[in-house]
Amino acid sequence: MALDGLLSVFSPVVLFWNLFGTFVGIIFGAIPGLSAVMAMVLFMPISFGLDVTSAISLLLGLYVGGISGGMISAILLKIPGTPSSMTTVFDGGPMAENGEAGKALGAGVFFSFLGGLASAVFLVFLAQPLARIAIHFGPFEYCSITIMSLTIIASLAGKSMIDGLISGCIGILISFIGTAPIGGQMRLLLGQRKLMSGVSTVALLLGMFAIAEIVSASGTGEIKAEKAKYTLRGLGFSFKEFVSQIKNTVMSSLIGIVIGILPGLGGNTSSLLAYSVAKETSSYPEKFGTGVLDGVVASETANNANTGGAMIPMLALGIPGNTPTALLIAALTVQGVNCGPLVFEKHGTLVYAIFAAFTLANIFMFFLEWRSLKLFVRVLDVPKYILYPVIICMCFIGAFSNRNRVFEVGLVFVIGMLTWVMKKFGLQLAPCIIGFILGPMIERNFAYAYSQSEGDMWQLVTRPISCAFLALAVLMVAYVIYKKVRREKNVLADDG
Repeated sequence: MALDGLLSVFSPVVLFWNLFGTFVGIIFGAIPGLSAVMAMVLFMPISFGLDVTSAISLLLGLYVGGISGGMISAILLKIPGTPSSMTTVFDGGPMAENGEAGKALGAGVFFSFLGGLASAVFLVFLAQPLARIAIHFGPFEYCSITIMSLTIIASLAGKSMIDGLISGCIGILISFIGTAPIGGQMRLLLGQRKLMSGVSTVALLLGMFAIAEIVSASGTGEIKAEKAKYTLRGLGFSFKEFVSQIKNTVMSSLIGIVIGILPGLGGNTSSLLAYSVAKETSSYPEKFGTGVLDGVVASETANNANTGGAMIPMLALGIPGNTPTALLIAALTVQGVNCGPLVFEKHGTLVYAIFAAFTLANIFMFFLEWRSLKLFVRVLDVPKYILYPVIICMCFIGAFSNRNRVFEVGLVFVIGMLTWVMKKFGLQLAPCIIGFILGPMIERNFAYAYSQSEGDMWQLVTRPISCAFLALAVLMVAYVIYKKVRREKNVLADDG
């Protein structure tokens, strides 16, 4: 059965669709505003006309390539190509500005591959047992997880905890715009009924990282700045640097896989959490955000490890771990394959074909991006007075195609100007993004938990798994405060 599944993927036709999907996925991921989901939706009709192995290989290629491709614009343009690559901007962008674009891209490609490969191993050997654990998670456990994830704001707040909390609250308020997930009330519409569907993640990221950056640069003369300098040899980093990142890679891979197994949390949460953990366990946390390799490694390893993790509940339980896996379930259903506990018995050959196609997509992703690094880095050679208008046009296209309405284009500019004002007041963007992503999750899960318990929220601490996550949240906050106090004491001691 396993051998038949593996051999079915190595036919020329299936290999072509897998390679083609990966290539197209990288392009969609690299263009701000587009995404792996959009690529999969556009190519879904084509998959219906293919045999099931070719169809799933095509979609898996689009999935893997789309997630990894987001780092290209995140590093070169400081604009995340996909939401899951937004934390790559924090250190990848400064590395490019410091003449280390090749190093950042090389590390992103290589550690993306390692993260995807690690998740493939877990997918093959631990899909069924890990899925059995995830099935015990209810609203209380998810509520506790999102509360724990909110503590990331404390670690990314920068020098001022108050400024970080203000920024986080702004993100939560933006996430509340539109229709409430429970009850359907209209909130914070500001007289615009088109805001009933809320602010999309695409609009927020384009506004924060593209428009705000261009507006800031236009006021400083940066648009006429000289071309950035860079060097690129091999993958851009040394063997010694690779060894120093092994712990970070293992930790970020595990975070990405575990978050992927828990349906609904997504690559955004995994990359944010991995970045936060890497920063708090680092011996030089103050350098994060200025262009350190650790930040790029943590973000790219986690968001690519999340891809395989999200496929575990998809196959074993029939529950999509994220939007791309929901599309994979739809494609398999059209082909007459129902995911769930019986899929291993009824379609065992196909399951092993999926394992092989996913692994091959990661291999294709690595070689396609690696061999094209010099081409990607040449984007920095384009003068910014030429590049910025192109970026704005790409933002227009990405914003409009997200929901097929011009209103989204205006929304991107409004968010961009709001971000520019936040920067003027010295507020960090990272806590705002975290609040925006996690706000709806904690609201929805808290409402489910409250309804299920009939108001008895003590179950948050009486249920073992939920209590463990809350305890971890308290420890994370305490650790951050301890490190900040200790750092201030060391500064005072040095001044004295």
